[in-house]
Amino acid sequence: MVELEQEVERRQRLGPESAARKALIASSYHPARPEVYDSLQDAALAPEFLAVAEYSVSPGADLKGLLQRLETVSEEKRIYRVPVFTAPFCQALLEELEHFEQSDMPKGRPNTMNNYGVLLHELGLDEPLMTPLRERFLQPVMALLYPDCGGGQLDSHRAFVVKYAPGQDLELGCHYDNAELTLNVALGKVFTGGALYFGGLFQAPAALTEPLEVEHVVGQGVLHRGGQLHGARPLGTGERWNLVVWLRASAVRNRLCPMCRCEPDLVDDEGFSDGFTREEPTTVDVCALT
Repeated sequence: MVELEQEVERRQRLGPESAARKALIASSYHPARPEVYDSLQDAALAPEFLAVAEYSVSPGADLKGLLQRLETVSEEKRIYRVPVFTAPFCQALLEELEHFEQSDMPKGRPNTMNNYGVLLHELGLDEPLMTPLRERFLQPVMALLYPDCGGGQLDSHRAFVVKYAPGQDLELGCHYDNAELTLNVALGKVFTGGALYFGGLFQAPAALTEPLEVEHVVGQGVLHRGGQLHGARPLGTGERWNLVVWLRASAVRNRLCPMCRCEPDLVDDEGFSDGFTREEPTTVDVCALT
């Protein structure tokens, strides 16, 4: 009981502490690559990704046509891959992230499983980069790929970068994401190992016997359902940085929390928080409800 109360108190502190860090960073931090804070431009995105997004909003677009423009990693598990960012943009973003990591600014870490990395909203990259990426590009794609999982109703996100390196985090145990859908983009650097592995949808970790392994390709993003059991193999050599975007649809999670699989009991928080809203959705996707 004491541990539960301590965890509740820790979570209640997350919002105010994050807001304080973001304010300090905004007032005192000097970027190394200020251009990455500009509004998202098509030049930062891979031509293949632009083509996929353009097709998704075209008249008559359907799943069959979209899949001709994506790599299907697993039809059964509904896992896909597509180039997302250009190599120059990945390099610029990495340089900025490393510069921030080496600064004396306060740093909030992504989650309890990743001890190294950056919360992009604290760094000021939500508004210029991640929100346009979700609204303009990812939502129409996800609406075709995952209409039953809230893909067409994505109204918030949590974006962060994770870092794996010798002497730091090396691997990630199997887990589910606190998201309806996930985008995972390999940013670099040069590394071996660290492959993603996938089990079933909401499969118990103990039952995972023959996972599907997916190697990282720098600049390319893996798309999957948040409830797809997954993890990361141990890093072999080098450093691996990945951008992870948890995509959330309040129309789904307001009815059933994706983590505990129960109806949520909401408390007020700042920003997107965990993606829940108090407003009743007009329509509800049923992927998480079945």
